[in-house]
Amino acid sequence: MVSALPVSLEDIRAATRRIAGRVVETPMVLSASLAEIAGAPVWLKLEHHQTTGSFKLRGATNAVLSLSPAERARGVVAASTGNHGRALAHAAKAQGAVATICMSRLVPENKVAEIRRLGADVRIVGRSQDEAQQEVDRLVREEGLVMIPPFDHPDVVAGQGTLGLEIIDALPEAATVLVPLSGGGLAAGVAAAVKGVNPKTKVIGLTMERGAAMKASLDAGRPVQVEEVRSLADSLGGGIGLDNRVTFAMCRELLDGVVLLTETEIAAGMRHAYAGEGEIIEGAGAVGIAALLAGKIRSGGPVVAILSGRNVDMEQHRRVINGEGAAFAEDNP
Repeated sequence: MVSALPVSLEDIRAATRRIAGRVVETPMVLSASLAEIAGAPVWLKLEHHQTTGSFKLRGATNAVLSLSPAERARGVVAASTGNHGRALAHAAKAQGAVATICMSRLVPENKVAEIRRLGADVRIVGRSQDEAQQEVDRLVREEGLVMIPPFDHPDVVAGQGTLGLEIIDALPEAATVLVPLSGGGLAAGVAAAVKGVNPKTKVIGLTMERGAAMKASLDAGRPVQVEEVRSLADSLGGGIGLDNRVTFAMCRELLDGVVLLTETEIAAGMRHAYAGEGEIIEGAGAVGIAALLAGKIRSGGPVVAILSGRNVDMEQHRRVINGEGAAFAEDNP
C-alpha cells in the first residue's frame, strides 16, 4: 500500500541517510501525568528540540541536499507560516545557497525576525498563505528560483518521514501516533514511515477547528480552499493547494482519523506542556497533548505525541500560561 504512494518507506530511509549529522535525533520521553489521563503509556517526541525549533528542518534539509549544484546556485524560494521558512533559510545557508521566504502578514513577528537573522530575503505578501504563494510562483517564473514548498513535495515529505522512523524504531509497539496536521507534509511522512514498518499502528492527524484546510479537503474528497484566520496553532494555518500532488493523497490513504481542537483546548495543551512537562512549545506543537487532555484520543496501547515546534512568541506564551490564550485567538479573527 505505502509503496504505491508518492513517497515510499525506502525514500524515507534514503532521506535518513542523507540528512544524518545535519539534524538532531530528538529524544522521546514518558509522561506519567498524561499516561494517567489516557489510561495507556504516553510518550512525547520532543521534536521542538530540533536545531531550528521544529521538525521542518528535516524536510528542508533533505530537499536542499537533493538539488543539483546548478539548482542550488539559482537560489531557493518558499511560502511559509514561519517554521519552514526558518528551516529552509538554515538548510540553504549551510549549503551556500540563497533562500527567499514569502510570508503573509499573519505570520508572527518573532518567526519573521529569525528568518531574517538567518540571512534569507523575506517578502511579506497579503493575508494568507495562498497570497504568499502567488509571490513564490512569480519568483519562480520570472527570476528562475527553485521552489521548495513547505509540504507538497516528495523530498520534503520524505525528510519529515525520518521523524516517523525514529518513533517506530524507538517504540515498535506504539499503538497510536498523534501528528500535528496542516498541509500534511509531517502527517504524510510520519504515517508512511510508521505504517511502512508496522501497518497496525494508528496515525491520527490533529489540527485546530479554525481553518483546518486538510480536514475540509478530506471531507470534500478533493483539495478545497478555506478561510485562513488567526489561531494559537498558527503554524497549522494555510491551504493545502488546489493542485496538491503529494500530501492530500497520502493523508487520505494513510491517516486513521483527524481530530479537531478548539482554541481553549490548544491553550490547555500549551499550559500542560509548560507546567506538567517543563516544555515551552507553540500552539501547533501542543495539539497532541491537547487532544489527550480533552479525552479525544482512545488507544489500546502506547501513544506517541509529537511536540513539533517551540517557536512561539513569548508574550503570547505568557498570556496562555496566565489563562488568556484562548481569548487572544477568539478576539482576533
